[in-house]
Amino acid sequence: MQPNPAVFTPLLIASLLFFTWSIYRRLSLVSLGRPAHTFRSIGAGLREMFLYAFVQKRVLRKSFGFNHFVIFWSCIVLAFVNVEFLVSGVVPAARLSLLPDFLYLPIRLLSDVMAALALLAIIIAFVRRTVFPPYPESRTLESYAIIVLIAVHMIAYFGVNAAEIAKGGERAAAVMPVSSFFGQLLAGLSDKHIEATYNFYWWLHAFALLAFINVLIPYSKHLHVFTAIANCFLRREEKPNAQQPELFEEGRLFGAGQVNLLSWKDLFDGFACTKCGRCQNVCPAANTGKPLNPRQVVGDIKANLLANGPLLKRGGVPTVPLIGDGGSGSIAEDVIWSCTSCGACMEVCPVFIEHLPKMIELRRHLVEMEAKFPEELLNLFENMEQRSNPWGIAPAERTKWCSQLEVKPFEAGVTEYLLYVGCAGSFDSRSKQVTLALAQILDAAGVSWGILGKDEKCCGDSLRRLGNEFVFDRMARENVALFKERGVTKVITQCPHCFSTLRNDYRQYGIELEVIHHSELIATLLAEGRVPLTHEVTELGAIVFHDSCYLGRHNDVYEAPRRVLTATTGVVPGEFGRSREESFCCGAGGGRMWMEEKLGSRINLNRVTEALYRNPDTICVSCPYCMTMFEDGLKDKQASQTRVRDIAEVVAEGMRPVA
Repeated sequence: MQPNPAVFTPLLIASLLFFTWSIYRRLSLVSLGRPAHTFRSIGAGLREMFLYAFVQKRVLRKSFGFNHFVIFWSCIVLAFVNVEFLVSGVVPAARLSLLPDFLYLPIRLLSDVMAALALLAIIIAFVRRTVFPPYPESRTLESYAIIVLIAVHMIAYFGVNAAEIAKGGERAAAVMPVSSFFGQLLAGLSDKHIEATYNFYWWLHAFALLAFINVLIPYSKHLHVFTAIANCFLRREEKPNAQQPELFEEGRLFGAGQVNLLSWKDLFDGFACTKCGRCQNVCPAANTGKPLNPRQVVGDIKANLLANGPLLKRGGVPTVPLIGDGGSGSIAEDVIWSCTSCGACMEVCPVFIEHLPKMIELRRHLVEMEAKFPEELLNLFENMEQRSNPWGIAPAERTKWCSQLEVKPFEAGVTEYLLYVGCAGSFDSRSKQVTLALAQILDAAGVSWGILGKDEKCCGDSLRRLGNEFVFDRMARENVALFKERGVTKVITQCPHCFSTLRNDYRQYGIELEVIHHSELIATLLAEGRVPLTHEVTELGAIVFHDSCYLGRHNDVYEAPRRVLTATTGVVPGEFGRSREESFCCGAGGGRMWMEEKLGSRINLNRVTEALYRNPDTICVSCPYCMTMFEDGLKDKQASQTRVRDIAEVVAEGMRPVA
C-alpha cells in the first residue's frame, strides 16, 4: 500500500531545499536593519516563549483565542506523525508502529483526537471568518487558503488511517475512534478499491504537507508559525515606553526614511505578524475613522522590505518609498501623525510586535530630516526651544500657582521630594487647581517637598513622541544636569507623561530617579492614615474612573488611583466598558494634545460618549491631558451635568471641614 519512494524522495528533497532557500531569502533581509534593543536572558526568553507562544497567554484573553489554541496544539502534536509520514515516504519501514504498544497506542489515540479537534476548530474558524470576521479586511484569499489546506490535511490524514484500518493493517485501530469510524465506511470495498483510496489520500496528504512547506509557510502570514515563537523569545525585558536615543553626529541619518533605517527587530516584527487584527480593533485612531491601522503599518513595512531589500543588499537605491502615498509598501504621512502613542496595539498583540517605536522613527525622519510636520506643531517646537513649555509662557510664571502658599524651593539634604509640577500644572488654569490640591495634601500629610520654581523645565515628553528628538535630547540633558546639581533623587509628578518620561526615558541619560505619581503617593499616605480626612466625599455622586494610557498601560499603575477614590468616597469607583489594560485613549497622547483632529471623528468624544453611557455625575482622572480632553468633550456633548475631577481634588475635598 506504500507509494513508490523513488517518486516521493526527490520530490521531498526538492521541497526541503526550496523551503530552506525561501526562508533564507526572506529572513536574511532582516539583517539590513539597524541594531535593536537588548533582550532578556536566555532563561527569561524561554519562559516568555513558553507562556506566550506555547501556552498562548495573550491569545486566550479573547474567547475565540481558544479555537486558535486548539489548532496550534493540534499542529504541534500532529508534527510527530507528519514527520513519520514524510520519513516513511522515503524509507517505508521507518514507521511509528515499530514502537512498543505502551508508546505507540497513546500516540495514535492522541493524534486521532487532536486531528478531529483541529478539523472542528478549522470549520469554526471558516464560519467565523466568513460570517463574523475579526476585522473587515480579514476575508482574504491567503486566509482561506490556510484554512482550506489545514482542513484538507486533516481529511487526508483520516483517509490514510481509514484505509489502513479497513485493510486490517493498523493494530491501534481500537484506540483511534475517528479514523475507525471512517474505516468502517470503507469496510465493504474490495482490496483494490481500498488500495486506490489509500493512495489517493496518501498523495493528498503529501500535497497538503508540501504545499505548506513550499508555499504557505515561506510566502504567507503562516510564516508566523516559526517567527511568532521567536518573537516571544525576543520580547524585551522592559515595556517599550521609552524610545531609543539618537547620536547627533555630522553625516548621520535620523529616523527611518527608508526601511533599512529601522531596527532589525522592527523588520522581524513584519514576519511575525499574524494579521489577527487585535491591534486594529483597539486603536483609537482606527476606531474614529482615521487612516492609521497598526496592522497595516506593520504589513507595509514588511512589503517595503520585500520590495527594496534585495536592492539594498546589492547596494542599490530603494524604488518603493517607505513614507509615501499610502500604497502597498508605503505609509502615508496622515497615518504617521494619527498615532496617539497610547500603546493599546502593543498591549493586545499576542506576539509582542512593537508598533509605537516604528511610528516614532517615521516621525523623526519627517521632523529632523525633512522638516515636514503639521503646521500647528511649529509654534509648539518654537515655544519648547525658547521657553521650555508648550505655551511659550515666561519661565518666571511657573510659580504663580503657589503665590498664595508658602512653598519652599527644593534643597538637597533638607527636602525629601521634588514636586515636579510640570507645564500643565504650572500654566494651565484648570490643572493649577490640581497642583494646589496636591500641595494641600502633601502639607497636611507632613511630606517634605519642594519645587524648582522658574528653573523647572518641560520634561520633553511631547517632543520625543512627535519625533523632535534633537530638542528633546537637549532638554533632557539640561534637566538631568539640573537634577544632579540640586541633588534630586525622589520626584513626585501629577502628570503621567512627566512620570513616564522622568522614570523611563531619563535613564538613558545617566540618572536613576525614584519617580512616584501622585496617585501612588496619595494611596500610600491614605493607607498610613497620614491624610486628615474629615468626611467621606459623597457630593460628587456616581463616579467613573478613567485610566490614563501613560499611567496604566505604559507603567502598570492601575490600582493606586482606585484605592484613593475608594478610601475617599467610601465607594468603589465605577468602570468604563473599556478599562485598565483595555482603556480607550483620551486622544491627547503622542503630542496629539497640541494638534487638531481633522480626520474622522474626535477620539475624546468617543471616550466621553462611553462615559456618559454609565450616567456618571463625576468622571475622575489622574492626568492633566485627560482632564482637558474630557472637559472639552463634555462641552461638545453639552453634558454640563457631569463634572471632571482629578483624584487629588477629590482627596482635598475630603479634607475640608464639614460645615
